[in-house]
Amino acid sequence: GVQPCVLADSWLDDTARRRLWGALQERLRRRFRPVLESCRIGAAKPQPEAFACALRALGAPPHEV
Repeated sequence: GVQPCVLADSWLDDTARRRLWGALQERLRRRFRPVLESCRIGAAKPQPEAFACALRALGAPPHEV
C-alpha cells in the first residue's frame, strides 16, 4: 500500500500571518499522518536526517520508498 506523509521545511512563525500557516498545518494534520516539520525534527530538506526521520515515522525501510 501507499502511506503518504508531509515533510515540510517550516519554522516557528511569530508574524501576523501565523494564523494562516496554523490553519494550513491543521488541515494537513487531519489528512496526513505523519506531518513532520523541520523546526521540530531538527533537520531540513535536503539533509539526509530529515528523510531518515520520515522513514522512521512511516516505519518503512529505504528500499521501499
